[in-house]
Amino acid sequence: MSDIELLRENERIDDLEENGFRIIQNPFYFCFGMDSVLLANFASIKKGADVIDLGTGTGIIPILLAAKGKGRSWTGIELQAEIAEMAERSTVLNHIEDTCRIVTGDVRNIREMYEPATFGAVTTNPPYMKESTGIKNPSDTKYISRHEAFLNLEEVISAASYLLKTRGTFSMVHRPSRLPEIMELMRKYRLEPKRMRLVQPYIDKEPNMVLVEGIKEAGSELRLLPTLVVYEKDGSYTEELLGIYGKI
Repeated sequence: MSDIELLRENERIDDLEENGFRIIQNPFYFCFGMDSVLLANFASIKKGADVIDLGTGTGIIPILLAAKGKGRSWTGIELQAEIAEMAERSTVLNHIEDTCRIVTGDVRNIREMYEPATFGAVTTNPPYMKESTGIKNPSDTKYISRHEAFLNLEEVISAASYLLKTRGTFSMVHRPSRLPEIMELMRKYRLEPKRMRLVQPYIDKEPNMVLVEGIKEAGSELRLLPTLVVYEKDGSYTEELLGIYGKI
């Protein structure tokens, strides 16, 4: 099937600049952002691990992990059927449909979908914002992607613990304001925090993202990695960001 035949109305193909991999996106849905790219770079995944991404959206994280050779097989779970179908076409676009599978499903029902301790690594870029009392449309794809309308932080972490083998890794990107809750829940579900990295837009601005990784049933010892700065003072990417994006 040609690239054009894989596209639907309003869709485009974006170059991921990682081993020739590309992705299908629709601007009317929730397109992936820098947070997913940083998570795929941050996650430490053994070469032979089977990986699952919870709330995969466009499939960006499993596709990037496949491009980087992080893991052996990759699965993405996505609640919204139309977005999952688009992500599945991206696996065909990259000729990885045999090793990268997109599943339409609800993470809250993960125990009905998989046996416990099935995967060696779990990744997730979950909704950051708690359910609010403001105006909202629960059927809106962007709202579902940003807010905990159908999946909250505890449900994500509980599902990850269920899916992981002992000593498997859990990698997540989130907001620093949620760190106390993140740490409490990870330890509650036996995912011991082992690595953490803050991300800040400029050297003189406070962090707006945090990358966290835990290991199931490991001992307590947390490494705080150097803060990642995204932009130089003139608004250009820092050298490290350019390296992550494959620009240098």
